[in-house]
Amino acid sequence: MQLANDIKPVTYLKSRTADVLKHINATHRPMVITQNGEAKAVIQDPQSYEDMKNSISLLKLLSAAEEDIKNGSLHSEEDVFNAVESLLKK
Repeated sequence: MQLANDIKPVTYLKSRTADVLKHINATHRPMVITQNGEAKAVIQDPQSYEDMKNSISLLKLLSAAEEDIKNGSLHSEEDVFNAVESLLKK
């Protein structure tokens, strides 16, 4: 990972916006934008953003499923398939 190369000051973003966009879309690596030496924003390409959102959604579903298992909130395979079949017949 080349994180050091992907940290730029806001003045770099202001003066080379097109280059920044080209870079993040080509590399699919986010860029950290700093102001007064502090990280203030992260820019990433749309596909990586969507992938990240989808990954987080999947992790949330897995976490909820683990909670259901811990709490005993389970349904048998037969019950699930019967419910699906009933919905499909409507």
